[in-house]
Amino acid sequence: MFPVIKLASETLTERYNPSLFNYFYETFNHGFLVAETHHKIVGFIVGVKTSSEGARILMIAVSEKQRGQNIGSALLNHFLKVIIIRKIKHVKLEAKISNNVAIAFYRKHRFTIIDTIPKFYQSGEDAYTMCLML
Repeated sequence: MFPVIKLASETLTERYNPSLFNYFYETFNHGFLVAETHHKIVGFIVGVKTSSEGARILMIAVSEKQRGQNIGSALLNHFLKVIIIRKIKHVKLEAKISNNVAIAFYRKHRFTIIDTIPKFYQSGEDAYTMCLML
């Protein structure tokens, strides 16, 4: 678990209590996926089932050196396959309204902006809620 926590601290602007990673894994281990290159974790996605028909992506990260190699897309697509098998009909996530790269990435994968959440992040920045209907 430590390599995932380390990657999260290197790539994500939010800071998370390390125990959260174990909690999410124990809650829905099918939604805790990692990407490896040469036996090193270079990306991960954490998602949870939120209802009988819904899921939420909580975190996705790829090492800066490995970006642009479709690792994020592979993680996201694998997660979507996992939740479709479980009859999930929609998946939501939050993205900083200033994070144009993330927003473009999610739009490329057919997510749409459905709401804005004021002061969602620790920095006080607003978030978009994005949704993909499956």
